[in-house]
Order: sequence, then structure tokens, then C-alpha cells
Amino acid sequence: MSDIATRAGLKIDKKLAEFLEREVLAPLGRDVDTFWTGFAALLDRFAPRNAQLLNKREMLQRQIDSWHRQHKGQPHDAKAYKTFLEEVGYLVPEPGAFVVDTQNVDAEIATMAGPQLVVPILNARFLLNAANARWGSLYDAFYGTDALEDAPAAEQAGYCPVRGAAVIAAGRKFLDEAVPLASGSWADLTEFADGQGCFVPIADNGQYVGATANGRLFKSNGLHIEVVFDANHPIGRDDPLNIADIVLESALTTIADCEDSVAAVDAEDKLLAYTNWLGVIRGDLEESFQKGGKTQTRKLAGDKDFTAPDGAQSSLAGRSLMFVRNVGHLMTNPAIHLPDGSEIPEGIMDAVFTSAISTIDVEDHAKFGNSRHGSIYIVKPKMHGPEECGFTNDLFDAVEDLLGLARHTIKVGVMDEERRTSANLAACIHAVKDRIVFINTGFLDRTGDEIHTSMQAGPMVRKAEMKSSAWLTAYEARNVGIGLRHGLSGKAQIGKGMWAAPDLMGQMMREKIGHLNAGANTAWVPSPTAATLHALHYHQKNVFEVQRGLGDVPGLEPLLAIPLAQGVNWSEEEIREELDNNAQGLLGYVVRWIDAGVGCSKVPDINDVGLMEDRATLRISSQHMANWLLHGVCTADQVMESLKRMAAKVDQQNAGDPTYEPMKGNWDGVAFKAACDLVFKGTDQPSGYTEPLLHQWRLVKKAG
Repeated sequence: MSDIATRAGLKIDKKLAEFLEREVLAPLGRDVDTFWTGFAALLDRFAPRNAQLLNKREMLQRQIDSWHRQHKGQPHDAKAYKTFLEEVGYLVPEPGAFVVDTQNVDAEIATMAGPQLVVPILNARFLLNAANARWGSLYDAFYGTDALEDAPAAEQAGYCPVRGAAVIAAGRKFLDEAVPLASGSWADLTEFADGQGCFVPIADNGQYVGATANGRLFKSNGLHIEVVFDANHPIGRDDPLNIADIVLESALTTIADCEDSVAAVDAEDKLLAYTNWLGVIRGDLEESFQKGGKTQTRKLAGDKDFTAPDGAQSSLAGRSLMFVRNVGHLMTNPAIHLPDGSEIPEGIMDAVFTSAISTIDVEDHAKFGNSRHGSIYIVKPKMHGPEECGFTNDLFDAVEDLLGLARHTIKVGVMDEERRTSANLAACIHAVKDRIVFINTGFLDRTGDEIHTSMQAGPMVRKAEMKSSAWLTAYEARNVGIGLRHGLSGKAQIGKGMWAAPDLMGQMMREKIGHLNAGANTAWVPSPTAATLHALHYHQKNVFEVQRGLGDVPGLEPLLAIPLAQGVNWSEEEIREELDNNAQGLLGYVVRWIDAGVGCSKVPDINDVGLMEDRATLRISSQHMANWLLHGVCTADQVMESLKRMAAKVDQQNAGDPTYEPMKGNWDGVAFKAACDLVFKGTDQPSGYTEPLLHQWRLVKKAG
């Protein structure tokens, strides 16, 4: 750090310190010296514990590696393996019967079911789009995507009436299903007949909520639907009822991500993250950009006012309820140095800074407000087992004390994405039972951890086959079942992972309803448009009824089944195909992370299908290649040939980007060297995580 401030023995980036003091502590009326003294004491208490937990991860991994080496060449003994994991403390005893006791949880989390967005916190425009995605146009979502797979393609530039007619018909069909009339179909209505506050009799009058400035509000399975009327609108003027749009309550919640989807490696990056979070919480975040040769400014949406049938004035939230995802326990950051000269554990810094900013909402200094119940919602990723969850609980206690907040103001979302967590999920939930509001499966990180944990056991199946592995089926079902068994339904979100292909909305509409059928009351989507489309699923299914009908929790044994490629002899062509697939995805992501500082974006896969990629996908690709290399499935030369071959393909895929720096022939370039390290040093990376190497090489790039 070139410009340093000293506070209570801590050496802090001056701009970061001044930001917190001026923009956060001052409006809150907190004494600056008292805060910094308390922060230093908190770090003195928790930084050593953080390091001890990371050391325990490594110790357990060494023991697991040793066990697999000792049993090399022998058939896998699942019973002996489980006993070993219990003996070394990897598996802990199940807690007795309990239910979670989280209080003051907002309805969007506890009693409503709907889509959830995850958005990189460094991009203000994306962050605003996500926060404003609480409401979305169904007409736009249908018209602009392939969600209506049988709808005719647009036949002309601009608006195509033929395609538009198909969209309108689909909208009427949705209304018939979600808000059925007392008789007949919405498609047959030809006149506006205002009655008891509702323009037309519907089958269940309880579904009618009231009148907005431009339409009528209805409710289905807890989600709101606004039918918008405008006789002067290009669509509404030709509609028999002058319906201009159908607007759906879409992204009930959004996670502003400081972690997997961003490239934040120093004080400059962290300051931007915290500044954007402050803008969302305070309600004044804005972003201007050029579109169509004109400057446009995006702001946070206001609330949606309406008049209830009894004439009372009321409003609905115009924005998603916001979570913030803090960094996990692993990484440190040079933004702050402790008295001994070491870097601050980044997860502790995030906990303090994001909670301090969120206190502006808790203490009613915000323009709009986020939580109506005065809660702060933090998602905590990549925790390994109940001891680390307990550490987070204690840390949040200490942050509440530092900020003068009531106990359990800070709520926690537990990402179930490491094997030691999913194998001990009940104990993890118990460790945070008074503040938990969220559990969520993460197939991608969970797969990366599966590979790394069992790295020494043998070569893994091909990446695509992971999706049919026994452990994955058990993992997804256990996450829901254990959550329900311990009382999360009606108090917290039980979530499922991301739909990664933002251009394949038709396929999403066919498949993603499976998350609701599995009992998830939220699931991740990659865009506001996808949120609006996925919201249709929650009108089709009452998830809370589904949850009540689910059966027993699967046992632990299938979860511990290692996805080894038993007796497989791949051809040279198959090996090359797998290496190329991994190398292309790895390079396509890394080159943007290192060169452009983009932590999440739509990256073309090897078949040129755009997929949302973040560090979790990178973890799989790098660990899978490292695993095959370790066990002699391929050679180092084959891996390098694949990396170089795929560098040319990634260059071609990015040829239209004038800022892109080609990798082919530039084998000493920072991005290509980073990609090589992720594979050739993959077995040595802590838990197989990609962050240490990415941060190292990104700092090299930023230094020029």
C-alpha cells in the first residue's frame, strides 16, 4: 500500500479508512477511535482462529491423501473409509433433534418462494439491474428469448406483429393458469367491466390485491402479477383490453457477490465493492452509460404503490431483498495489515465492513430500506464443516457487539458446497441455528471439492459424468431433507444452483422446474430476464406444499461414494477431447479474470455456447486435469498441447473484443501462465481453490 493510514495498530489503505469513517461511521454516529480499537481487538481474537481452521483443513487433507495412498490398488472399502473419516474428525456425530430459531426474517426469505439472482458487486450497472429485477416484463422475456420455443421468429427489424401475437397469446394462457376467471378465458375478454375494485370477476377473489396507477394487481402462490393497461402503448392500443404488458414479481432476493463472481485482489477493488454495497443500502447508487448514442442513467427503482379493494393505500417493494456474499475463510487481502505485518483475513474484513454499511439500513438512514425487520443478510461460502460454521457464528456475534447491534441481527446463509459441510450438514446448521436463513447446494464448487478431497484415490470419471454420480443425487436430496428436518421451511431459503446458459431459456423452462419439485423454495438464475421466466415455475408449483410431501433423507453412504473411473481405458481421442474441453473453459475464464479483472461473464464453451462462468467452474476444470495428470491418464506434454491448442480457440472466440490480448504465441503472458499454474500446481492448492493463484497473477498484471 502506497498511501497508508494507521488506526489502532492496523495499517490500512488510506482511502478505505476514510471511506469507512466518512461515509459509514459518521452517519451512524459511531466514535471512530472506539470503532478502530474494537476492530483491532476483534482481529486479535479471530485472525489466529481463522488460521487454525485453515491448518485443520490441510491436516485432514493430508490424512485423507495418506489413507488413499495406503489403499492404492485395492477395491474401495466404503465402510472402512467412513470409519476412518470418523476417527480423524472429518465426520462428526449428528446433533440431537432440533429446529432452527431464527427471528425477524423477511417474508421474501421465509414465507415466499421465487427466483434468486447472484450479481458481481464490482459492476454497478449489473448490480442495479439485479436489485431492480424484483419486477420484470413477461412480454419482454417471452419476446426476446427462446422461452416460447414454438413461437415464430421475428420476420423483420423492429417489432414483429406475428411474434408479438404469439407472446400475447402466451401471456393470456399464463393468466388463465395463475389467475383463472370465474368463467371463460382471458383470451376471450373483449371489454373492460369494472366491478368490485377488480375489472373482471376471477375465480378466487382473494387473488385480487388492488389497483396500481397503470393496472391491476393479483397474487398467485404468494407472488404478485401486475396486468398493465395503456391504450396509448404500441401493444396496448391494439389489444382488446388495452393490455400493454404483464409484469411479474420476479427476483425476490439478490446476492451481491464479493466472492466467486468478482476479481477483487487489493484495496482498490475492495473499496469499489464496499462503495457499491453502500450505494445499494443507502439507496442512491447510480450508473450512467451510453446506449444507442445516448447517455442513460440507471437508479434503484421505487416501490410499487397500489390501492387495495377497501380503498387503503399500500405499496410493494420495488427492489429485491439484498444479501451480500462475503469472502470465505481462505484468502487474505493487502488492504489492511495487522500489527505483525500479515494481511487481514478477507472474510473478517468483509464481515465488519459489509455489516457496518448494512447498519445504515438497520438504523433507518436509507432512502428505501432493505430489510423490513431490521436484519442484515450475509451469505458465507466455502465453509468446511460445523467448526467453521461455529467460527462464523462467533465472528458475527463479535461484529454485532462492535457495531452495537442486537444479537442475531446479522443472519447467515450457509453455502453447502464443500464435502465436509454436506457430510455434516445438520451439525453445520446447528452451529448457526439462531441466525440461519439460507442453505444452498453448489454443484460446481462441490464437484471441485469432491475431486480434490479424493485426489489420491484414483482417476475421476469424465467431467460430464459427474452429473450422474451417486454422490450428487444424494447431495441434492440430503440438502433439502436435512433443511426440512430442522425446521427451515417457513423460516429460511432452501436453494438450488445456477442455470448457467443465459441464452437457452427454452431449455431452462423445461428443466428448472425440477428444482421446485425437489423442494427448493429458491433457485439461482443468471439474469433479470431469466428471473422473470423462472418466476412462472413458482406460479405452477406451491413449493411449500411440495416440501410437506417429501420423503426421508438419504443416508450418508452414497454421499461419500467417490466418482472414480473404475476399469476405464479411455482412447487417445477421448482423452484429448476431455483435456480440450477442460482447457478451453479454463482459458476462456482465466484470460478475462487476469487481463480484464472480470470475475464472472458469459464465456463461450468449446461448442460456442455461452455459459456463465465463475471460479467454481474453473475449480472443476483445473482439478480434473490435475487429477488425470497425477494418475497418468495423460502426460504433461498432452496437457500443454491442449492448453496451447485451446488458447488459439479462445483467441478466436474473443476476436471481436478490441481490448482482448491474444494468448497464442504469447506463452509467457500472465494469463496463460496463470492457467498453466492452475493445472500443474493444482494438487498443491489448498482445497483445490483457484483464488491464491488467480490473485497472485492478477496482482502481477495490475502492477504492469
